[in-house]
Amino acid sequence: MNSILSKTGSQIGARPPAAVELSPQGVLGAASPGPGKPPVYAFEPLPQGALIPGIGEHNLRAPELVANAMRAALGQVSPRTRSVTLVVPDTVVRVFVLDFDSLPGKAAEAIPVLRFRLRKMVPFDVEHAGLSYQVLVETKSECKVLAAVIPGPILQEYEAAVRMAGFEPGAVLPTSLAALGAIDSAEPVLAANLSALALTTSVTQGQDLLLYRTLDLPEEPTQRLAEVQRGIAVAAAYYEDKLGVRPRLLYYAGIGAGGNSSAEDFARWIDDPELTVADLAPLPETGAATPLGNLMSLAGVVGALAGA
Repeated sequence: MNSILSKTGSQIGARPPAAVELSPQGVLGAASPGPGKPPVYAFEPLPQGALIPGIGEHNLRAPELVANAMRAALGQVSPRTRSVTLVVPDTVVRVFVLDFDSLPGKAAEAIPVLRFRLRKMVPFDVEHAGLSYQVLVETKSECKVLAAVIPGPILQEYEAAVRMAGFEPGAVLPTSLAALGAIDSAEPVLAANLSALALTTSVTQGQDLLLYRTLDLPEEPTQRLAEVQRGIAVAAAYYEDKLGVRPRLLYYAGIGAGGNSSAEDFARWIDDPELTVADLAPLPETGAATPLGNLMSLAGVVGALAGA
């Protein structure tokens, strides 16, 4: 799925040839050196507590440290423009698939309709929130829309940190939505993205998004494992219900059991013999300006660059 959600509306166009992802573990920068050339990556760690993602409070507890890490990571990958796609944690964005009979074609007219619909669906002020959308399916009698909404103050602090680092946020995406851009398949896809705080599962069919679900996870290891296993089982059951066949392949990105990020680790963790787990975005053999380790997945920035 190669959806393109800009921070300003539904206009579809190429994203910047550079991306930066923020997480509590650190900052991952990526840039495409030029057409046909593989991306370059760089990672800068953040001290514990510098970034605490959520929708209720300030996320960047140390904005200067975050901006410095962004500047360092992006500086090592030499982006060709100052504009970057900003990839943020899933837990700060709410994503919905909404059905309408019809929707105005102009963003200026569609946005108020979406805000009205979302007013009772999110626990924050929708009128001043950052809202983007993309039409997934449109017929004479139906309009299916993907909408992403983030609290205004949270969006502003992330964008301010990007500007403090000397760059401009050209698009803003939650990591799992960005990661779907790394999957180029006309076949139905089941995907999972695991962070230290949440599990996001999704089901896509071509350009259509059938499921997108973010589940907050408990800290206690046994409960966390049970919630992850339950989340995967629910997504697999939804896939089977919608598509009439049980999924055999799960694309995985994120941080697995024990802090590892490989598909093999996650497969052992969920322990489902009927699911083959594959890395959504394997670590590259070349193109890493700094050691990437197992603290972050590349899927978010790889998918963000896929729309460049």
